[in-house]
Amino acid sequence: MLYRVFLAVHFAAWISSCVFTSAEDPHMTRALKLMSETPLIDGHNDLPWQLRKQFNNQLNKVDLKTLNTTHTNIPKIKDGRLGAQFWSAYVPCDTQYKDAVRQTLEQIEVVHRICKEYPQFFEFAVSSGDILNAFRKNKTASLIGVEGGHSIDSSLATLRIMYHLGVRYLTLTHSCNTPWADNWLVDTESEPSQHNGLSPFGKQLIEEMNRMGMLIDLAHVTVAVMNQVLDMSKAPVIFSHSSAYSVCPHKRNVPDDILKKVKAKNGIVMVNFYNDYVTCSHTAKLSDVADHFDHIKKVAGADIIGFGGDYDGVTRLPEGLEDVSKVPNLVAELLRRGWTDEEVKAALGNNLLRVLKEAEMVRDSLIDKAPNDVPIPYEEVKENQCRTSYGYDVKDAGHFHSLSTLALLLTLLLQVLVTVAAS
Repeated sequence: MLYRVFLAVHFAAWISSCVFTSAEDPHMTRALKLMSETPLIDGHNDLPWQLRKQFNNQLNKVDLKTLNTTHTNIPKIKDGRLGAQFWSAYVPCDTQYKDAVRQTLEQIEVVHRICKEYPQFFEFAVSSGDILNAFRKNKTASLIGVEGGHSIDSSLATLRIMYHLGVRYLTLTHSCNTPWADNWLVDTESEPSQHNGLSPFGKQLIEEMNRMGMLIDLAHVTVAVMNQVLDMSKAPVIFSHSSAYSVCPHKRNVPDDILKKVKAKNGIVMVNFYNDYVTCSHTAKLSDVADHFDHIKKVAGADIIGFGGDYDGVTRLPEGLEDVSKVPNLVAELLRRGWTDEEVKAALGNNLLRVLKEAEMVRDSLIDKAPNDVPIPYEEVKENQCRTSYGYDVKDAGHFHSLSTLALLLTLLLQVLVTVAAS
């Protein structure tokens, strides 16, 4: 009964908003029509991380229909016409070499639980077909992206397990280097490069992601990594939440030459709404975000553009895009600027659907290729004190144990000498 009342209230609000916007803004009316025909697919939302921060993932203490401490809740999703969302399974860089894998698995589980707890609003999705099926049911297709290569602890097997759990993209780094890839801070010269882009194992990982059909996300990596991946990947790549460097010269954004290579690779750049990446300052307006859309379209065409709001992962958002419910305002602004219906529908979701389908086609073409089970060389991860060497042929292992035994014997001998001297 409560569910029916909830739907009735929001349907009435939707009707009244449509009537109002129709009288006030024909671009909004057109925007809402296009969003009813093509799913808005957002590349990055950190609601799962907010659920950990605020509730320690205790979903039994949360009602997503009334939650008011986040950019995202069910009413805002409905008002924002969110057709599909890549929910971020993110854990901070300080979990690297510690419990990153466990915490990431817990974030993945939270997304599954959201879909189970609210089946009338969310439907778990792992493919382009799943997205369209959920959209036809008026549900938000829920996909998972893992944000940061530190989450797999340099293990291809762990990556495959996460794929089986529904993960469909991996952001190669967050704001820290992994043992096999450099992060964007290297380009600011605030951190040293460890790999000049990707290590040999990093390149091995790219090939395995192509084989599995997992999207490669280049948000957060260095320009060197961007170029290396774009040169070697068989499938299109994504930037799940990055903007245009020429509009805001922040190293998290995408330079023009990379935009052109993304176009050649048939990939996508999903524009981030974070003020610092939009205007390179603490303040921004909706029109500033639209400038990034315009620039990317001018440089590489409307076929590489998408939405990657980064809601609930950032602290500053533009005026007019304060939460998930406001995204139709941006769609209306693009129409106001002369974007055609087809260009808007491409950016809304058709571009991402194409990328996902092509990655699935690459996966299917490699179906007879065996999984890559060559582990990362031990010397590249041995500084991790929490990692054991089981399975590796570590030549100095015996030497290490010999030294440990010798140290123990010397300690015992010293204790005996002290005892004798005291007596």
